[in-house]
Amino acid sequence: MRMRRKKNLEERLAACGDWIFYMRRQDRNYELAKTERELIDLQAMFGNQNPLELEIGCGKGQFSRELARQNPDVNFLAVEQSSNVLVTAAEQTKAERIPNLRFIRGGAEYLLCYLPAQSVRRIYLNFSCPFPKKSYAAHRLTHRNFLAIYRELLAPDGSIIQKTDSAPLFEFSVEEFSQSGFALRGVTLDLHHSPFAEENIITEYEQRFLEEGKPIYRLEAYLP
Repeated sequence: MRMRRKKNLEERLAACGDWIFYMRRQDRNYELAKTERELIDLQAMFGNQNPLELEIGCGKGQFSRELARQNPDVNFLAVEQSSNVLVTAAEQTKAERIPNLRFIRGGAEYLLCYLPAQSVRRIYLNFSCPFPKKSYAAHRLTHRNFLAIYRELLAPDGSIIQKTDSAPLFEFSVEEFSQSGFALRGVTLDLHHSPFAEENIITEYEQRFLEEGKPIYRLEAYLP
């Protein structure tokens, strides 16, 4: 079901203007995104040169807010395509005065246009849409097209952490990571009964899936 447009959305977004960066590019042209750079001034955005981490598909921002609170010496960017969802994340972050978290409204396809190469220490993919139809495979955030983008963004010691409740998406992701030259570690088919549960930050979707008794799949991918 499509979410109803929030009341006074544009005014609410404008009130969070200092917390949101808007991607200009929306043409789904990956190649132009690589060559026509409009790099964000991260120093100006955060006021420091702390390490940068990135969540793609942040939803209402619960995960990124908690991660930022726990790691004040790390800068976080949270990417979300839907303004209707992003406004809630930005408003709560502004209200809580979390200084090391900002948001990008746009698609992961264009990240190379806005972020410097090798600038990201870690990328988080939390409960991304599985796009179950085979014809939609290229839209999955672990498709090799996206992995090529992440490869350029990641710092030499960087990694990607994925969590999902979808077994088919997890299997697809493992294959795509392997075919794209990534190695895997920290793989579990039941996150909440694994050694990684203690440090795990639960997302909005994750809480719902846990209440439904669904296992959570988790992996970390890196370039050897």
